[in-house]
Amino acid sequence: MDLTHEWKPHTGISGARWAEVDFRDFVAARSAALFRGALVLTGNRETAEDLVQETLERAWSRWRTIVAKDAPDAYVRRIMVNLANDRWRRFRRTVAHQDNGDGAAAPGDEYARVDSRDQLVRALQALPMRMRTVVVLRYFHNLSDAEIAADLGISRGTVRSQLARGMDRLRRQFPTLSEPSPQQPTGGSR
Repeated sequence: MDLTHEWKPHTGISGARWAEVDFRDFVAARSAALFRGALVLTGNRETAEDLVQETLERAWSRWRTIVAKDAPDAYVRRIMVNLANDRWRRFRRTVAHQDNGDGAAAPGDEYARVDSRDQLVRALQALPMRMRTVVVLRYFHNLSDAEIAADLGISRGTVRSQLARGMDRLRRQFPTLSEPSPQQPTGGSR
């Protein structure tokens, strides 16, 4: 089952039952994508799970309003980003940032990809919150400048500048990100 597909509301069911069925379908269709975004925003699996749960709790309490909107995905994503920002602000006030080592993998280590992913998440965590949010929405949720600007309530120019600055910082930490990607096959199926 593809969990990244677009969610479409049900028709033909009325009242509270409709809202419940609709919300369950939304959660089934979008929770994996929400979790991936939360994981990158928080850098921690347990915290990401908590963030998604809190996001979905808030979404459920406002579901009738959310489902009436043109873009429930964007509305729920915005709830998640706001909650992540709130958590980040609280965390910064109470705990000093600690570096847990360089995270470098030994040559030939079969877990190097996991280490690289962990390093990338740590590098994302080092970005200022708005910059990190823009990078996550672009590269993990595949949103356009206009969609990100609408979600965050900022201009397209701000989106582009935050994205450029964020990617520049990441490329300085990971020079391999600056190298061209290998050519993807143009035909066939996966």
